[in-house]
Amino acid sequence: MERVDRCVVLVDAGYLLGAAASLLAGEPARSRITVDHAALIQGLRERAEADTEQRLLRIYWFDGAPDRVPQPEHRRLRVMSRVTVRLGALTRSDGRWAQKGVDAAMHAELTELARNRACSDVVLVTGDGDLLPGLMSAKEHGVAVHLWAVQAADGDYNQSEDLVAEADERRVLDRAWITKAVRAKENGGICAPQPRPRPEIAAILSAPLPEAALAASAERASEAQAAAARAPAPPRPDTAPDEPAPAHGPKGVPTPKDLAALRAAAGAPAAAATQSAPVPSATLRWSSDRGWADRSPLGEPPETASLPTLAQVTTAEQRWADREEDITTVGGDPFEVGQVFARRWMERLPETVPLQKLSTMYPRIPHRIDGELLRYAARFGLLAHKDDQIDEHDRYAIRAGFWREIDITAAVEHAPAPE
Repeated sequence: MERVDRCVVLVDAGYLLGAAASLLAGEPARSRITVDHAALIQGLRERAEADTEQRLLRIYWFDGAPDRVPQPEHRRLRVMSRVTVRLGALTRSDGRWAQKGVDAAMHAELTELARNRACSDVVLVTGDGDLLPGLMSAKEHGVAVHLWAVQAADGDYNQSEDLVAEADERRVLDRAWITKAVRAKENGGICAPQPRPRPEIAAILSAPLPEAALAASAERASEAQAAAARAPAPPRPDTAPDEPAPAHGPKGVPTPKDLAALRAAAGAPAAAATQSAPVPSATLRWSSDRGWADRSPLGEPPETASLPTLAQVTTAEQRWADREEDITTVGGDPFEVGQVFARRWMERLPETVPLQKLSTMYPRIPHRIDGELLRYAARFGLLAHKDDQIDEHDRYAIRAGFWREIDITAAVEHAPAPE
């Protein structure tokens, strides 16, 4: 079998991006950097063809993912020209994430390429000594092995010495090369802009119920205990009385029903006295946590309860374009995901829809729209996987992005016309 004069690049993404984060941000957490994957792939291709003096056959990108489910970056990479993505598992142990199966997959691919004489040169971007047997096997099949390292933050090796010793050629991807496609995030990794001033969510969550509500809660609890003491026997399941609703939701947080009852009890004079600081009708977490979706008995305003969902105002052509944008452009940052969803939704709403009413519901998103938003966010690997729930911090960021886009659009619509 004649050998093909081509080069192949095998990239251990965990090594490449972890070492880049250490170099640029001072720690190996990939959350501390942002990556232009298109520029990175183009840089790898140009560097490989220059170093090996062979045309590129393919770049293999090896990475870990929870349950081997492709993350946003993987979906973008696998639709790029001459890029193949191979995923191992990503598991959490003792509070740390670890890749499983990535080294074995790289070893198998390297050995198979060499055995089938699919290329003349292989570029390995890795530091793991577990690849040593595969490297030696490739050399025995007449393949030239080029080992690339990312410049170490401390100036020392960040690769196995055995790999370094066995490789035919070794190159270092220095800081100047890395920063063409990778940069450190500012503000300690928080890349999303802060939304305009709104009622502080943390304050809403930590604020105790007014004394009137606490008194009502104690009164209901006393009545329930007295009724239970008078009951001669436990009621049959088919005749069980309704339980009184607790005044507090989980973790001592008032529910929307509690706040609705407080507003009704307070009456118009109290409402007028607190116009400068209205009691919020809900918080961002009520519509996402299981068991916390209890809505006010008054229901949502008709104007917002009847708002169409994004799916209802999206054509088949737009749905296809949305998926393309999700794969190639949307990065998967929770704040960005919320913005993208809100932008698409508002652009497609009929002109007769009163969006002004929506802003008055902050921080609560209408129930149907909120559920659709969370399902959209789940496409980007934001599920915690343990309970198929989105992390609480991510839920806040998703909704903050949604409201930021609403604010921007409202500001543009209400801006005075130039004279």
